[in-house]
Amino acid sequence: MKDRRRVELRDLPSVDAVLKTDLAATLTERFGHEATANAIRALLTEIRAAWNSAHSTPPTKEQLAHRAHTDLERESRSRMRPVFNLTGTIIHTNLGRALLAEPAIEAAIQAMREAVALEFDVTAGRRGERDDHVRDLLCELTGAEHATIVNNNAAAVLLTLNTLAGGREAIVSRGELIEIGGAFRMPDIMQRAGARLIEVGTTNRTHPKDYKSALTPQSGVILKVHTSNYRILGFTTEVQTRELAAIARGANVPLLHDLGSGVLIDLTRYGLQREPTVREAVAHGADVVTFSGDKLLGGPQAGFIVGKRSVIEAINRNPMKRALRVDKIRLAAIEATLKLYRNPERLAQCLPTLQSLARTQSDIAAQARRILPAVHAAVGGGFTVDICQCQSQIGSGAMPLDTVPSAGLCIRSKGRDSELDSLAAKLRAVEKPIIGRIEDHSLILDFRCLTNESEFLAMLSSLKHGNAISTTSAPNSPTGKAP
Repeated sequence: MKDRRRVELRDLPSVDAVLKTDLAATLTERFGHEATANAIRALLTEIRAAWNSAHSTPPTKEQLAHRAHTDLERESRSRMRPVFNLTGTIIHTNLGRALLAEPAIEAAIQAMREAVALEFDVTAGRRGERDDHVRDLLCELTGAEHATIVNNNAAAVLLTLNTLAGGREAIVSRGELIEIGGAFRMPDIMQRAGARLIEVGTTNRTHPKDYKSALTPQSGVILKVHTSNYRILGFTTEVQTRELAAIARGANVPLLHDLGSGVLIDLTRYGLQREPTVREAVAHGADVVTFSGDKLLGGPQAGFIVGKRSVIEAINRNPMKRALRVDKIRLAAIEATLKLYRNPERLAQCLPTLQSLARTQSDIAAQARRILPAVHAAVGGGFTVDICQCQSQIGSGAMPLDTVPSAGLCIRSKGRDSELDSLAAKLRAVEKPIIGRIEDHSLILDFRCLTNESEFLAMLSSLKHGNAISTTSAPNSPTGKAP
């Protein structure tokens, strides 16, 4: 038996023999000689390690070339794969947050393809500032005197605290010492910024006198944090921005208001609870306001800093600013996104985030009815598929208690719950994965964010040939992680 095994292993084609096939020549031209040879070599190593002479026939060199082709294609595919977000979380951190509007995508592509006047004043013929591309827009949309931009809101808070309170005290309510995804904790950011944290009040109640009694000659800033990713309910008190601004002015200490997932428009028109807008925070007296670009604003990742001219100019002189700046691609997309806000009446038609928020439950339910037969045929007779009403959430730490009525499909196994897990196990078998959420022994596909119905149906057709719908225990499910 051992002699037979040696003979059959010896019959395996060599790497050089496989490389001489027509397909391998094509692979070499596309992926390079070294990558192709390594793929073939890895296959041969795998075959030798798992060889069972009783049940194995040595593959031909053509078969090895085809297997190498499959492996090379898989390796060359981007790890950042497009997916169908049917989790019910609109701005999903794990799935890339906000989708960009077409004008923003076009602007980013142009910035990638051509030389652009990033830091060049074309009119004056001299060096300019990259922030100039969005500064006027930010001031127009927020009512602020001045504005600047960095790569995300955490950076905006870090830079502002370092500028205003580096080596000094930063006063903040104990109930506003937030933690968001990725272990971002406000006390840690304050420490890294060089500020000394001064907590005032209690978890649920903070009064004006708490801030006043904490003020000293060492006070560098009063910090107010909008708790955009949680709510404290019941017996609560907080000091509003307008009153806190008066306290800060009286002590000649700047007020920093971190809005987190800041909004530029009133969201009640889309059936959501009212959120404080950036314009309101500025109007109520905050010296500087920080907020995100890739959440409810619906743009690319960015951190905006707007406020009093003297404060923003000091922030721009901070050497850290250069380390946190945005590149030309994001800057182009940000400018295009902000311009959409000049026409708020058409915003929901242009901005994907608001398009998803604005969809009615009846429209989504009609889509679910159209799709149900295709899903039922794809998953097979071992499952039931029914239309269901569900609740979508905003996501990414924004408006944690707000949900939007939605609809979708509820898939249940006629056998064991583990059969739902078997659907998830074949995630990679679908070219564009379909990501739902598992809750209450069911797989829920929430269609609020499904815009390309024909592409989704095309993916379903592949399931009839042995593939399965791919799912995760979604971040907005009761047992999942927070988005």
